[in-house]
Amino acid sequence: MIKTYFYNHSEQKMFHDVDLATKDQWLKSPEDLLWIDLYDVGNNELPYIAKIFDFHPLAIEDCLHVSPRAKVDKYDDYYFFVFHALRYNEESDDEITTVELNVFLGPNYIVTIHKSPMNTIGRIAAMCHRNNSYLNRGPDYLLYAIVDGITDEYFPIIDRISVRIDELEDEIYEHQMEEITEEFLALKRTIILIRRVIMPQKRIFANVNGRFSFDISEENVPFYSDLTDHLERISDSTETFRDLVNGALDTYYTIISAKTTETMRVLTIISTIILPLTFITGLFGMNTFAWLGEEAEPYMLIVALVIMLAMTFFMLHIFRKRKWL
Repeated sequence: MIKTYFYNHSEQKMFHDVDLATKDQWLKSPEDLLWIDLYDVGNNELPYIAKIFDFHPLAIEDCLHVSPRAKVDKYDDYYFFVFHALRYNEESDDEITTVELNVFLGPNYIVTIHKSPMNTIGRIAAMCHRNNSYLNRGPDYLLYAIVDGITDEYFPIIDRISVRIDELEDEIYEHQMEEITEEFLALKRTIILIRRVIMPQKRIFANVNGRFSFDISEENVPFYSDLTDHLERISDSTETFRDLVNGALDTYYTIISAKTTETMRVLTIISTIILPLTFITGLFGMNTFAWLGEEAEPYMLIVALVIMLAMTFFMLHIFRKRKWL
């Protein structure tokens, strides 16, 4: 599905679903802007757009396959970007997934390509039907608006992860080991995936020595600086979350180790007490004192019980004295 939005700067008007066969006519003025959005691309739609704009085959190949990381490539007269939005479903086995967005950014046009619906694209497209607030500042501003919308969707995910970490820190003293371990591993996988998405995108918009990795008009620089700040905040949050989860996991393993040590200590004390008692019962059970006659059997039972009780209390006394109990 191809949707087009054209902004005529001289007339300050919006046009929708324009004929791309006359692309050169629409792009003859550098102040005009053409936005082409390809959603759920068919077999012929992407090659059709690629032929009109003469996009490089390697960039088209990236659009057809899932790219694992965000990036920006510079070609002769346009830039090619790969971004990732996040979808979060805490109840799913794969609680966080990515949605890829490919963008071609030209002097006065922008082409967005995505296989799955994206809330940010839909919101901006709906706004373009009502006014020209997103298209009257150049293609770099429209790119900023799209990426900023994707970035804003990260914050609720970050907030939810923060709450989950707080809940997990309270639950490590109450729940069973299997449940807590699975929750820890799920959180660590989620944080790692978020960092894998955020870090490359942060590098794309990094301002190195006053220069960005692609051309940005002077009036739009403050917007990209704000976007970079948002990405930095999210990156810092994920790093903090990673440390918190690792710290909570270490604490949990320490608690488990302490409980295991306590259990082993009690079992060892019980075994230590039972061992000599077993020896005594075995000794008396071998008819060792048969020479005393049958009349002595009740007395020998009492003697054996007294010896076992005495040994038990003696060992308990020793254990307390050495603070093993």
